[in-house]
Amino acid sequence: MKSITRRRDDSTRRRHRDMIKRGIAACMLVLAAASVARAFDPTSLPEASKSTYEDILAPGSLTLPVGVYAGSLPQLDLEGQLTRRAWQIPAPNLSTLELVRGLRKDLARGAYTVLLDCDTDDCGSFDFRFGLPVLPAPEMNVDLFDFRVLVAQRVAAGRDEFVYALVSRGRTNRFVQIFEMITDRPPQAVRRPVPSATPAADQDPVEVLQRAVEDTRATAPGLPEPTPSADPIATLQTSGYFVLTDLDFPSGAETLTDRRYASLAALAAFLKENAGRIIALVGHTDAVGSLEANTALSRRRAEAVRRRLIDIHGVDPAQVTAHGAGYLAPLASNLSAPGREMNRRVEAVLLGAE
Repeated sequence: MKSITRRRDDSTRRRHRDMIKRGIAACMLVLAAASVARAFDPTSLPEASKSTYEDILAPGSLTLPVGVYAGSLPQLDLEGQLTRRAWQIPAPNLSTLELVRGLRKDLARGAYTVLLDCDTDDCGSFDFRFGLPVLPAPEMNVDLFDFRVLVAQRVAAGRDEFVYALVSRGRTNRFVQIFEMITDRPPQAVRRPVPSATPAADQDPVEVLQRAVEDTRATAPGLPEPTPSADPIATLQTSGYFVLTDLDFPSGAETLTDRRYASLAALAAFLKENAGRIIALVGHTDAVGSLEANTALSRRRAEAVRRRLIDIHGVDPAQVTAHGAGYLAPLASNLSAPGREMNRRVEAVLLGAE
């Protein structure tokens, strides 16, 4: 009887050992899969970073920039396992350079070789940007005048591993996008022409404005679009107004951040080509403060935009007036931070002809 009991106990222990072994093996497989999917670990990202997107495509494909734009864009066509991730960092004073410096250290620790490290103008500005793989808004937002790109490579287990990092400035957030590709075939080098996006004398300002506005807007989920038109200048002429969505007015401030604004450059081109047109710039604010103070602030903001059009872009002063509406015409609720941000704006209103 005791012998039978011992055999049963031995059998039970063997089953338990087998279950434990299978469990350990399963855990190791999960950990191995995770290590493959996340070969690169961006530990330098601030603690406040919020993960907004992650997926794995297997198989996946990626066309990766490996040089700056100079009439064409040198790229690699890659196939294999593609991991895509994105973060938003609520740090309005954090520079894109600080973020990139941290990512450089992360790449160095991972024994990656940097293939491309450039910022905005050095990359090729507009033309380079429009050749980049970018996640759609609101996960990723690219400021056409403040973005940085890192591309790096290493060989592990006989396969090429690539990391592509895109860092950009938002109005209040900083945006980081990281793609990782573990290839299953040799990379194919290509050099493709990219349609120019740089404003030129013979270029349609409508197209420039449309692309700039779409690219610099990071619309918050659930909030209405300022202008739901695919043709901004047509909207100006048919609806009578257009929101200059890439302008940057911090809460309480009356001056623009000192940088280039694609919307103003394109609007100036439109006014110069239509010398008989008159535009009213109307400033709007969030609901922080009194109506009187906000009306005055919104007027000064509109005047700051007017002066920039005149002094920087050479627009005829007679074609542009400035006014303030305060917080009386909101686009979204002032109860949320994204709503208040959307309400801080300047609109171009078409008045008619001289």
